[in-house]
Amino acid sequence: MDQADSPGETARRVMRGADRAALATALKDGANWPYPSLALAALDHDGTPLLLISRLADHTKNILADARVGLLFDGTAGLAQPLAGARVSVLGHAVPTDEPRHRERYLARHPDAAQYAGFGDFAFYKVEVERAHLVAGFGRIRWIEAADLLLPAVPADLAAREADLVRTMNDQESDAVQLFAGVLLGLPGDGGWAVTGIDPDGVDLRRGGRVGRLDFDHRVHDGEGAKAELIRLAVRARRQRQDAAAVGSPPTAL
Repeated sequence: MDQADSPGETARRVMRGADRAALATALKDGANWPYPSLALAALDHDGTPLLLISRLADHTKNILADARVGLLFDGTAGLAQPLAGARVSVLGHAVPTDEPRHRERYLARHPDAAQYAGFGDFAFYKVEVERAHLVAGFGRIRWIEAADLLLPAVPADLAAREADLVRTMNDQESDAVQLFAGVLLGLPGDGGWAVTGIDPDGVDLRRGGRVGRLDFDHRVHDGEGAKAELIRLAVRARRQRQDAAAVGSPPTAL
């Protein structure tokens, strides 16, 4: 983690990089014992966690009786010493949401969920964050209030233009998207990466069951700002590929 980042920025980066979380609820018929489960997650533009859950699931029954939840976002995958990596525990209240943007961002992050999102027992929830606990390695442990974790607001222009920007990247700039994954993130594969979301902090990528996260150099506040950052990242990726080719090393992980 970048030492220059605030705890809130570090925590939000971990959250945005994960497509799932451990979900803790209070067991409805079990004397409020903590009940852990696995949930696929997405984030709104401001960092608010989003869930799609079924009323038939025990965790949803628990939420309907007691809306308090905990979410553990784990950023330690692949580390030789996982306890030296970053993870974020988010505390809040899970409440139903019918905001179209929440549905769109969630299904873009998890396209396979579209096949059951329309079932009558499934509903989208947002987690209204109270505070979070960040462990970003030894000695980097902080409680973070919601105002320091989440962005002040959802940027309306970026939210409105996100779908078009995603479509443009995948349809017209697919070569740049592959460089984002292979050159800038070092992700393996022979192509097939796609952008699934663009938010003020960066870009979400997916290839099958694997996800990637590419942060912007600067936080953006509208569609034009996001477009400028995407162009900057594409220029950087192509330059790095050229530099690698010039010294005879493999240009990408593709």
